[in-house]
Amino acid sequence: MTGYELRAARPEDAGGARSVILDTLYRDLRYGYNPVWHEDVIDIEGIYLRPARHALFVAEAGGEIVATTGVRAVGPKSPPHPRWLAERYPDESTAQLFRVYVRPSHRRNGLARGLVELAVRFVAQTPGYQALYLHTDARVQGAESFWRSVAKQVHDGRDGDPAHFQTVHFEIPIP
Repeated sequence: MTGYELRAARPEDAGGARSVILDTLYRDLRYGYNPVWHEDVIDIEGIYLRPARHALFVAEAGGEIVATTGVRAVGPKSPPHPRWLAERYPDESTAQLFRVYVRPSHRRNGLARGLVELAVRFVAQTPGYQALYLHTDARVQGAESFWRSVAKQVHDGRDGDPAHFQTVHFEIPIP
């Protein structure tokens, strides 16, 4: 990862992080910003930087934020996810990974893996967490194989309809 600094985000990183996230939502994921799902994108400081049990990690190259990974004390919601998943991962004891995004020109440099490692260390050192949960849309190129390399699948929610999200749920062991 030569030329990159991986670290906890600072308030002055909010604009750069927001840019990475919004570009990913519009260009890569192709569904854009939805205020119901993406409240954290607008209020990065209030959601990731102020709460003691939340964090945002960034990769910086040449003064530009090029990758993000967030941690929030919140489990999956039902709906849209199965009720048993929401019960298995309650908000009080679940850390959830969000916004593991890397700008296309910086992919394949180990940034996502490095930021996830920082997030795992943060979760391990933060009192009260018993599980580290995440979900991904398997339609995103490389996402499923990446998560399988660092996490254990707990539920495959794919329904085979390409018009729907093809969600796979994972847990990362907390050291």
